[in-house]
Amino acid sequence: MRAMLLRRAPGRLECAVVPDPKPAPGQVVIRVAACAVCRTDLHIVDGELAHPKRDLVPGHEIVGRVAEVGPGVTRLRVGDRVGVPWLGWTCGACRFCQSGRENLCAEALFTGYQLDGGYAEYAVADSRFCLPIPEGYADVETAPLICAGLIGHRALRMAGTARRIGLYGFGAAAHIIVQVAQHEGREVFAFTRPGDRAGQDFARRLGAAWAGGSDEVPPALLEAAIIFAPHGALVPAALGAVEAGGSVVCAGIHMSDIPAFPYALLWQERVLRSVANLTRADGEAFLNLAPRIPIRAETHVMPLTEANAALYQVSVRLTHEGASPTRPGSDSRCGATEPCHGSAASPSS
Repeated sequence: MRAMLLRRAPGRLECAVVPDPKPAPGQVVIRVAACAVCRTDLHIVDGELAHPKRDLVPGHEIVGRVAEVGPGVTRLRVGDRVGVPWLGWTCGACRFCQSGRENLCAEALFTGYQLDGGYAEYAVADSRFCLPIPEGYADVETAPLICAGLIGHRALRMAGTARRIGLYGFGAAAHIIVQVAQHEGREVFAFTRPGDRAGQDFARRLGAAWAGGSDEVPPALLEAAIIFAPHGALVPAALGAVEAGGSVVCAGIHMSDIPAFPYALLWQERVLRSVANLTRADGEAFLNLAPRIPIRAETHVMPLTEANAALYQVSVRLTHEGASPTRPGSDSRCGATEPCHGSAASPSS
C-alpha cells in the first residue's frame, strides 16, 4: 500500500510503498476513506512531541471500513464503517482506566504517534477503540469530528454550564464546537488572530454573538473560555476576560510557554485547567450528538501525496487547528480536508 512516513522528527513526510498491515488478535484492518489533518500532526512532525514511533504513519482522525478482522474480534465485521481516534490503546487495569479516566492512563498508546495512523490506504487498529460512525455523514465530513470535534466537545464539558463562552482560536475545533454551544443555548464570543477579518466573519456566520481579535476586550465578561490556539500568551488574556468564578480550559496537547501574570487574574476562584486526550465514552457521546444538531464540518480535500503541503497550510494558520481529511481513491491517492473556511489544506483530528 501507499503511505506517508515520518522517518525522523523534525522532518518531512515521505511517500513510500509499504506492506499491507495484518491484524493481530483483537485488531482490525481498515481501508481508509478519509483522515483529517490535525494540528497535533504538525506538532509531531515538527518534533514538538517527543519520541514518536520510528517510520511513523501519522494521522488520527481516520474514517474507513473494516477490511479484515483479527482473531478474537466480535464487535466488528468486515464492511462496518468506523472512526479511529487519537486514543488507540490503554492498559485497562490502572486506577485511571478503572475509574472512567482512561485518557490519563500512563501506558496509553496514541494513533499516529506511537501507533501507525491514517495517512495511508490501510490502517490497523484495536477493535475496542474504534468508534461507530453515525449515518448521514460522508466520510470526509466525518473525519474532523474524530478529533477536532471530540476534543472540542470534551473541552466544552469542562467549561460546565457557562452560558457566555469565549473560544480563542477559531479553527477546526472551534468551528464545530460553536455549533454545539448554539444548540445548547450558549452565547459564543470568538477570538481570532488580530486582524483576521475573514476568520471573524466565518465565526459570525456560524452563529458567534461577537467576534474580534485576541487582543480585544469582549463586550461582556465571559463565564468560561476555551483556548484552542497553541499560544501561551492567551492564558492570561483569557483569565482577564472571565468573570469571578469563571474557568479557562486549555484544549491543546502542546502550547508555547505561558508568560508570568499577576495573581489577581486567577484570584476570585477562577479556574485554569487543561484537557488531555479523550475517552471512548467521549467519542460515543459526541458522535451520538452530532447528527441531532446536526454538526457540519467545513472541509477541503487534498491527495495523500500532498500531505506535506497540507501540514504547511495548517502551520500558517496559527489560530486554526487544521483538520484535513485524507481520502484514498482507486489511483492510490488520499484527500486531505481542512475544516477551515475555504483555505487550502496540507498534509493530514
